[in-house]
Amino acid sequence: MKKFKLFHLIAFGAVALLPMSCNDDFLNTKPLDRISSDATWADGPLSEAFVFNVYSFLGYGGFEEQALAAYTDEAMFTHAGRNINTFTEGAESPGGLAWKSSTYEWGTMYLAIRQANIAIENLPKATFTDTELRDRLLGEAYYLRAYYYHQLVRYYGGVPLIARPYGLNEDYTVARNTYEECVNFIVADLDQAATLLDGKAETAGRASKLSAMALKARQLVYAASDLHDAATAQSKSATLSGYGDIALVAYTGGDRAARWRAAQDAAKAVLDAGTGYKLDLAGPVSPEEGQSNYNSIAMGGRSKVGDPGAATELIFQRTHTPQFTQEDNWPLGGIHYGINNGPNGYHNWAGNTPIQQLVDDYEMMDGSKFDWNNPTHKADPYAGRDPRFYATVLYDGAPWKPRPSDVAALDPVNQIQTGYYDDGAGNLINGIDTRKSSIEDWNGTRTHYYTRKFIDADPALPDNQSNAQVIPWPFIRYTEMALIYAEASQALGEDDKAREWVNKIRFRAGMPAINDSGDALRDRIRNERRVELAYEEHRYHDGRRWMIGDQLGRIIQAINVTATLKAGQSPHVPYRHDKSKYDYTYTVYDNNDNETRTWNDKMYYRPISRDEVNRNSKLVQNPGY
Repeated sequence: MKKFKLFHLIAFGAVALLPMSCNDDFLNTKPLDRISSDATWADGPLSEAFVFNVYSFLGYGGFEEQALAAYTDEAMFTHAGRNINTFTEGAESPGGLAWKSSTYEWGTMYLAIRQANIAIENLPKATFTDTELRDRLLGEAYYLRAYYYHQLVRYYGGVPLIARPYGLNEDYTVARNTYEECVNFIVADLDQAATLLDGKAETAGRASKLSAMALKARQLVYAASDLHDAATAQSKSATLSGYGDIALVAYTGGDRAARWRAAQDAAKAVLDAGTGYKLDLAGPVSPEEGQSNYNSIAMGGRSKVGDPGAATELIFQRTHTPQFTQEDNWPLGGIHYGINNGPNGYHNWAGNTPIQQLVDDYEMMDGSKFDWNNPTHKADPYAGRDPRFYATVLYDGAPWKPRPSDVAALDPVNQIQTGYYDDGAGNLINGIDTRKSSIEDWNGTRTHYYTRKFIDADPALPDNQSNAQVIPWPFIRYTEMALIYAEASQALGEDDKAREWVNKIRFRAGMPAINDSGDALRDRIRNERRVELAYEEHRYHDGRRWMIGDQLGRIIQAINVTATLKAGQSPHVPYRHDKSKYDYTYTVYDNNDNETRTWNDKMYYRPISRDEVNRNSKLVQNPGY
C-alpha cells in the first residue's frame, strides 16, 4: 500500500543556461535554484507560493490510510502491525509512541507554525504592489497558524506559544503556556484572520472570513467542555485530580457559563453568515432523499451523483488545488480513500471498518433507539434505520457498485457479501467480501462491515486499484456549527434553541423531530454529532472533551451473519441476498483479533515524546505519563 508523502519545501525558479563571456560573471555564486527572501516578498506570486507551502501541512486531512476513527468507537483498523493497538490498549508512553498522523504530530506542527510565522513577519513589509493579495495572504497565514495551534492544543493541551520565527543560536527551551493562554492566542489569530479576509472572494480550499469564524466557534466549544474545566475534569478523573499542572490542560477559574455563551455566539455568527445545505425544511424529507442528501454532502457536491448545492455545506475543505501536494503515481492524481477502505471483493483493502457500536447508535426511522432485545430489530437489524446509516456503512446485503470484471460473475446483482451462506448441501460458504473470500482471502473486514461514506458510488468509477477519487475533505462544515450552537444552547438551559437546530439537521436526513429536554436532549445532541459527523475526525475529540473515555475504549464488537435455506428452498447460484429464500441470523461478538481495547484516563491527551522533552527541558509532561 502506498504511503502518503508530505513535501515541506517548495523550490522556486530554474537553473538558466548562461553563455560564457570574457568577464567575471561566472564568479557570481548566487544560487540559481532558489529565490532569496527579499525576492520572495517582493513578488506577489512567489509570496502566494510560500503561503501555499504552509497549507501543505494540512496533508490529506482525514484521507489517510489509517484513520483517526480507528482510535475511537467508530472503526477498527483491519491490518495488524500498524501500532494502532499501542494506543487503544493504553500502552502508549513518551518513549513508545503509537501511530500519529503528520496532521497533528508535534514536530511537524511546529515546522508548519514556523512557516506561518515567517509569512506573518514578512508580509506586512512586502514590497509587491497588490495590497489586496498581501492582506489575503496575511489573513491566510494567521488562519493557518491558528489551525495548527488548534491541532496541537486539542491533542496535547497547552503548548509553547511561538509567535515569531526563531533564528540560529537562540534558546529554544520554552515552557508550555496554559490552556487558557493558548485558547486566547488562537482566538486572537482567528479574529485577525477574519478581519484581513473580510470581503475577499471565497475559494474552495483556501481560508476565508467564514472559516476563521467557524474555527473560532469550534475552539470555544472545546474550551467550554468538561475536560477543560479543571473542577469538572478533576472530579471525574483521578489521573487529572492528581496532576499538579492542571492549568496546562484546563481553565482553573473564570465563568464556565460565559465560555458556553462565547461558543454559542460564535457559532450563531457563522450560522447567520452562511447558508449550509437544505437546513431550511419544515419537516423530514423521504428516507430516499435523506440518504441522497447525506451522500451529496460527503461527496462535496462534486461527483456525478452529488448535488452541486451540497458544496455550500463545506466551510473549509481539502480539495484538489495547487496549495496541496498531489498524490503521485495514481491515474487521476486523487485520494485512494475508497481503495484503502472498500470491500476486498472489489480488490480494495478494508482499512478502517465500522464496528458494531457505531452501527447500533443509528436510530430507527421513527426516532427510537435500536435495541437488540427487541425481536423485530434483532431479526432484521438493517431495516428501517436512520438514512445516514445507509450512506455511511456497507453491511451484508447492501447494494453497491458493479463488481470488477473478474468478480462480476460471482455477484451479478452487486450486493455486499460479508456473511456465510447455505449452499444447499449442509455447508456454509464465505461471502466474497469476507476475510476468507474466494477473491482475496487475507484483507477483508474483521467486523463484517465496510465504509460507505466518502466513496463515490458512481458506477462509472468502480474504485478498484486502477482508480483514485478527487473528493474534498471537510475540515469544517456548516452543520458542525449548528451542532455547536445546539450543544452550547442546551448547556445554557436554552433547550428550545437547541432543538430547533437539531431538528433542521434531522429533517434534511429524513428523521423526525425530537422533543427532548435537559440531560436527555444533551445525550440526543451527542448522538446526533456521532452519526452526522461519523468518520470526520470528531468522535476522537468529542469523546474526550465530554470525558466519556469508557465509551471510546470499549471492546470492539463485530457481527456474524448466517443465511440458512428455508424449508423446501434451493440456493441461489451464484448467491444473492434474498429474505424470501433464506433465514438470516445476526450474532454480535467481541473481536480482539488485533487489539484488546481498554481505557486509561491518560489517553485524554497524547504524550509529549521523550525526544521533545530531552530537547526542551522546560516541557512538563501530560497527566498519567
